[in-house]
Amino acid sequence: MLPDYLAPNLRAVICGVAASRRSGELGRYYAGPGNRFWPVLHEAGLVRAPLRVGDEAALFAQGIGLTDVAKGVSGMDHQIDPRAFSPERVRGLIAELRPQAVGFNSKRAAAEFLGLPTRALVYGAMTVPDLPPLWVLPSTSGAARGFWDASVWQAFGASLAAPFDPA
Repeated sequence: MLPDYLAPNLRAVICGVAASRRSGELGRYYAGPGNRFWPVLHEAGLVRAPLRVGDEAALFAQGIGLTDVAKGVSGMDHQIDPRAFSPERVRGLIAELRPQAVGFNSKRAAAEFLGLPTRALVYGAMTVPDLPPLWVLPSTSGAARGFWDASVWQAFGASLAAPFDPA
């Protein structure tokens, strides 16, 4: 399915639940119709210029990596087999790569990672021992429009250094 876009010392890693059906078909992150992911990156100050579906390499070049808690599967969150989730894999990646922060693109992604019910989580930053700052971000999925709040993404962007400049 979708490869991880990860390397040591990224500014941030954004972790979703799993690829949507459309993302799985195209082999591109956040490709579903109505997904706000690519536009919100610029709106939140995470990248220098607007990006669109297929710009994973440009996002990565600006110090932001991508992964999912469930790899190798696709579909809506409720369709993902619980056995597909691998929070241990993500925890190992975070320990190895040491990003400045991790943003979970939905309460479900954070809940699967932390082993908590979604109702126990609130949007925003949280501290977990031995991990970088974790952010629970409103899902960018078109299916989650009722929970959308760009201000949490903007706070996440503001919490990081200025847009990545490798020069």
